[in-house]
Amino acid sequence: MIEWIVILLVVAAIASLLGFRGVAGASAGIAKILIFIVLVGILLLLFFGIIVFA
Repeated sequence: MIEWIVILLVVAAIASLLGFRGVAGASAGIAKILIFIVLVGILLLLFFGIIVFA
C-alpha cells in the first residue's frame, strides 16, 4: 500500500509540473485517503497488540 502512495504522489508531482491540475488533484486526494487508511491500520494493530516492539 505504501508503494501505491509513493506512486500516486510522484504522479501528482509530475502532473502538476506539466499543468494537469485535475490529474494532480485526484492522485493527491487518493494518496491522502490511502495514507489515512494506513495510519488507522497501524494504530489498530498497535492498539490490539499485534505489533510488538521489543
